Amino acid sequence: MGAELALAVALAAILDRTVRELPARVHPVVAFGTLVGYADREWSRPRLAGVGVALALPALAAVPVFAAVALAVAIHPLLGAVVAGVVLFTTSSLQMLLEEAAGVIEASTTDPTAARERLPALAGRDPTALSPELLRSAAVESASENLADGLVAPLLAFSLLAPISLSLGAAAAAWLKAVNTLDSMLGYPSKPHGWASARMDDLVMWVPARLSALLLSAAALSPDPVLTARRWRGETASPNSGWPMATAAGALQVRLEKPDTYVLNELASLPTAEQARRGVALVGRAGLLAYVLALLPGVVAWLF
Repeated sequence: MGAELALAVALAAILDRTVRELPARVHPVVAFGTLVGYADREWSRPRLAGVGVALALPALAAVPVFAAVALAVAIHPLLGAVVAGVVLFTTSSLQMLLEEAAGVIEASTTDPTAARERLPALAGRDPTALSPELLRSAAVESASENLADGLVAPLLAFSLLAPISLSLGAAAAAWLKAVNTLDSMLGYPSKPHGWASARMDDLVMWVPARLSALLLSAAALSPDPVLTARRWRGETASPNSGWPMATAAGALQVRLEKPDTYVLNELASLPTAEQARRGVALVGRAGLLAYVLALLPGVVAWLF
């Protein structure tokens, strides 16, 4: 089992680096988002409907994954590892995140209008009035926050359960990605049917967000960023997203700000282009550490 677990994580990392993302027309997360769209409507009892959506749709995503990996394992363990690795690849993302953040940062120095056009694919805020400094801040914030839900969370879910069963590990990664997707599409105060999805996401992201902060601090080769993050992590509305973003602010010694919403490290200045580039590189190193940690259970089991 150890070799298969390690192979699945390694394959996911290789595919992320080389393929980056599947085309939208065949991406299972995009298909799941279409399904969520049918639930995003007026309900006569929205809060009750929200509970049903939050429970049923992630299960609907996880069960076929469990069955597919179990069937592949039954045919041959290595085939099971390959299928599990593909599932993990489709439920996680690092390289595309880094490239999108870097693209916004580079455009902010030469063509802020182009940077504003690119930002909505990376961060959910109105870019119209954002200065180049605030555009760079948004890129760093999004890169650090999405490290947690886009990479660390599915890797953690997989690595915790895959030593028991590859099928369970792959299903857990798919379930968690479904929870994240529900929150990103429905988890707004204006959508009462999304309250349960938002609360579930808060619960499942508690550990990954804090682990991401530790990884960012480790990538900075200092305990100080995660220690200072405790001062500012409560500035965000989310109980989780403040941890990786505040840690990034501490590591880079910059101010990160979403206008009219929060300010992290308010005594510092907004990031320069060079500081923002360092922020993206920091997230990249933390992501590499996340892959290494996810590999460890498989390597240890294989060796011993």
